[in-house]
Amino acid sequence: MKLTGFYPVICTARLQESHDFYTRLLGFETTFEADWYVSLRRQGNPGYELALLDPTHPTVPEGRGTPAQGLLLNFEVEDVDAEWDRLVVGEGLRPVLGLRSEDFGQRHFIVADPGGVLIDVITPIAPAEEYAGQYVGR
Repeated sequence: MKLTGFYPVICTARLQESHDFYTRLLGFETTFEADWYVSLRRQGNPGYELALLDPTHPTVPEGRGTPAQGLLLNFEVEDVDAEWDRLVVGEGLRPVLGLRSEDFGQRHFIVADPGGVLIDVITPIAPAEEYAGQYVGR
């Protein structure tokens, strides 16, 4: 298979709130907007895409129109402490998991988008010796 694109589409009953969350707080730009679907992109190299979909729209196969559950999106950033200050301290987002360093090689925190999708904000750090050998290609 030769891919020409790949991006997640999040089914959410809170389309407008989620749209605001991803554009205002996470820096995505709107590339298409309807009352049932929003396509988002972050400029850069590489660029990133994400879409939001009303799960009641007829394009969703019957019986499959459930808002996303159990989804965790990782956002790797240069300075997770600065993002904690911006998103949690400054914007008042409630952390689902507080800022901490993990032995497996991440400093991170987790918040949730308006529909409950978990957003894990991460800065990679050196893993503890017990995990270092588990990384492939290092």
